[in-house]
Amino acid sequence: MAALAKDVNIVKTLPKNLKELRRQKAVPLFRVPNSASPYFYLHQVLPMLSKHSVVELVVSAGGCLQANLPPDLEEYQRLRCRVAFHALQFRNDVQELATKVLNRLRSLGRPYIAYEPGITREALAYYGCAELFQDVHTELIQHKRSWMLKRGMVRGNLSVDSYQQRLNGSCPLMPEEVGLILRAYGYRRDTVIYVSGGEVFGGQRILIPLHAMFDNVVDRTSLSTSWELKGIYGRENELADSISRAPPSVMEEKKREVWKNASPRPRPLPPPPARPKYPHNIEGWWGWVAESDNEPDSTVMELRTNAHKLLWEAIDYMISTEADVFISGFDRDGKGRPNFASLVMGHRLYQSAASVTYRPDRKEVVRFIDEVRVSMHQANRTWLSSVRGHLRKTLLDGLTEASNNSRPLSFLSHPIPECSCLRKKPASNTPLDSTSSTGFSPQASLGIKHSCPAWMGVSLNSRQKEKENDEDIYVDDAWIPAFFFGRSMENQGTSNGGSATREETPLDDQEELEGGDR
Repeated sequence: MAALAKDVNIVKTLPKNLKELRRQKAVPLFRVPNSASPYFYLHQVLPMLSKHSVVELVVSAGGCLQANLPPDLEEYQRLRCRVAFHALQFRNDVQELATKVLNRLRSLGRPYIAYEPGITREALAYYGCAELFQDVHTELIQHKRSWMLKRGMVRGNLSVDSYQQRLNGSCPLMPEEVGLILRAYGYRRDTVIYVSGGEVFGGQRILIPLHAMFDNVVDRTSLSTSWELKGIYGRENELADSISRAPPSVMEEKKREVWKNASPRPRPLPPPPARPKYPHNIEGWWGWVAESDNEPDSTVMELRTNAHKLLWEAIDYMISTEADVFISGFDRDGKGRPNFASLVMGHRLYQSAASVTYRPDRKEVVRFIDEVRVSMHQANRTWLSSVRGHLRKTLLDGLTEASNNSRPLSFLSHPIPECSCLRKKPASNTPLDSTSSTGFSPQASLGIKHSCPAWMGVSLNSRQKEKENDEDIYVDDAWIPAFFFGRSMENQGTSNGGSATREETPLDDQEELEGGDR
């Protein structure tokens, strides 16, 4: 309320006369459509508000105002940012736990990378990426896509060429592919990687290649205890589904009399009776696949777990926005809209336009990976330079792509230039931002024209500290790192808490480096 005190008047309760109108259901009610135009509020809501002094708005799908507004409403875009990034806060217990996890993550004394896979069942079904998985996971994705097709949520056929979708950049990058480009870029095996964004579809098996490339892959479960997580859930009644039941005792199967007294005969016997199916054989998130063509309704325990996932994502959101480096495997949800990663990137862009946020072009990354899939263990200077150049290029080009693709769907995924300003450079030679160490200066290309007020000045000591952190992440271009399974383990013993997270040992075999035409 304090963050918006100068913008709007906020009350906790309605006056008595308006409360009585609401009890009588005499308050005008509007069901706000998704991405409503400002004229909807000016021509429909405002007249009723002036007449009745109160209106009730029902926002069901979120996004009650369109992303792009006319230039004369630019101040309302800045109000949006104040609401989203300052007024709205997570619960105190969620913030406290996120702070604990963040402190434990930084206790190693090194920068960390926040990685959001974006691999959800809904997104995979929406874009037709089922064939990239195997067995029951493919069946689950196809079931979800069939469900979407019946409800008109997605167009096309049930069967989609997933490999072509992957080549087009329409499917999420697998953790293995993200790990490869990070190792090729130069991050060492001991780099701290925080996996955020809730549950990864496919389970921990999908993350095994990433664990093989990096030793310090962590998430909220490895940095917090179970009782700390239960503390943010509140008081919950024990459900019947959560009570462990012993498996039923094995009973002797009753065979038909004809099978007991059967003798060899030319004609076939009827099939034996089916094995009895016990509840513990088919319960679980996968048990229904072999039993029915229709997915059953979610149980109470599954609904409770989904509510817990929202709290998990709140913790991951805070940790991802504070990360030294952020990279996402996918930036769309199961409806084709910006997802968790897009909101994180928008928040990081609002906090600091020069923050290191990689937005890799999935189409280009897939091409890079396929080029060396056969000879992946051989380092190639040209290939490594191409990958590193691509990632550094996405620091700026990714902003342009987000402005064209994500912003029309969600303003908070790219709140620039309305919610940003230019700081005045100090008189001394101390650089104002991290562009001195990274060469990354996005302000000019983002169309930011407004100057920041004087109270937003930053002390030289804090900027010097940020510069040192940037130097921890970036290394001179003259050094080409050892590749995925190089001598990083030897360097691991000599690294201390403040060491860089990039490998600085070039390969000695120049023939291996310069061999190959890629």
